[in-house]
Amino acid sequence: MINSINMKTKVDKYILSALDEDITSEDVSTNSILRSKTPGTANLICKEDGIICGLDIFIRVFNLLGDVKFMTSYKDGDHVKNGDIIGTITGDMRTILSGERTALNYLQRMSGVTTYTSSLVKALEGSNTELLDTRKTTPNMRIFEKYAVRVGGCKSHRYNLSDGVLLKDNHIGAAGGIKEAVTLAREYAPFVRMIEVEVEDLDMVNEALEAGADIIMLDNMDDDTMKKAVEIIGDKALTECSGNITLDRLKTISDIGVDYVSCGALTHSYPILDFSLKNLKPL
Repeated sequence: MINSINMKTKVDKYILSALDEDITSEDVSTNSILRSKTPGTANLICKEDGIICGLDIFIRVFNLLGDVKFMTSYKDGDHVKNGDIIGTITGDMRTILSGERTALNYLQRMSGVTTYTSSLVKALEGSNTELLDTRKTTPNMRIFEKYAVRVGGCKSHRYNLSDGVLLKDNHIGAAGGIKEAVTLAREYAPFVRMIEVEVEDLDMVNEALEAGADIIMLDNMDDDTMKKAVEIIGDKALTECSGNITLDRLKTISDIGVDYVSCGALTHSYPILDFSLKNLKPL
């Protein structure tokens, strides 16, 4: 679960990898026009309405390349509008030019996740159903995307496979059935762990209840089947639904009374929020 980002121990290795991807040996375009350190300044400009996220990551990209300062009055979670000047970056223009694309890539994607997440969270306002993210994240972007989801107002499901027991269809198949899978998990997992079981029909719902599952995930169920499942489960277990979760469907899901709804689209189908670095000039 990500509450904040520790720059040194958590994200630098990913940012350095991204920079290495973009600069394998040198930035030949920049080095061809700037042969020595040249102080300059540029503006970070928002090009769409939304919610900003990733400002610390944005500036960290440049700081890993050189000494650059960023002045802004915005913070993660603030609403931004098309045309807003988010801040001013100053430092060696070679550093600004070389880090520009990578820094914007992080900022645009994290802000996109936050903006999209916020829209789904708002759709559940006033209900008892809470939104969760999933592990369907971009490889090597999970720490950034999970953080952005939290900024958008969503709770985090498992951060990774070490975080909790979720017995999906293939686990159940490997164990020989729901009862067998839950029994084995109870024997192995620490007693403080809750056990969640993924089910696809009402027969599996009853099996999961009989096996003593703490959380029952209703996977890819239509609305009528989901409603019957929630009625069967009652207060004997927590309920979560997943699969084909859209903004338009959230009202129906919350009316059914599911406790949690997990949505992979938060981190695999979000549109970016567009920003650009403009007006670079020497000081």
